[in-house]
Amino acid sequence: MTPMQKALVQTSFARVVPIKETAADLFYSRLFEMDPSLRSLFKGSIKEQGTKLMAMIAIAVNGLDRLEALLPAVQALGRRHAGYGVTERHYDTVAGALLWTLEKGLGPAFTEEVRTAWAACYGLLADTMKQAASETSTATGD
Repeated sequence: MTPMQKALVQTSFARVVPIKETAADLFYSRLFEMDPSLRSLFKGSIKEQGTKLMAMIAIAVNGLDRLEALLPAVQALGRRHAGYGVTERHYDTVAGALLWTLEKGLGPAFTEEVRTAWAACYGLLADTMKQAASETSTATGD
């Protein structure tokens, strides 16, 4: 990610924070619309999951300037997600749902530059998670 992309993600996310509950609802509605089988991966309350999602996105967005400190937590998240049954194809679905949610939540402020910045951010984090999950399954012989 470029410094400009980091800044775009951070400033656009600041505009999402006031509508974070709505954004989480939009995200999960879209995610389950895109792939209804994903609903079975969530055992608890989707409202609570939405709160966790928005908190994790905030941590990631705020940590973009300190990636070396952020990446171990992202790797751990990837390993946990693999344990829940998340597969590589699910990351693409999540990317689509996230970008759609941001577009709906930000409206005209969701420019092509902002979309590209979020795609780069998500790609970096998702690739880190997938790599950690892959290393875990290789180590366990899966």
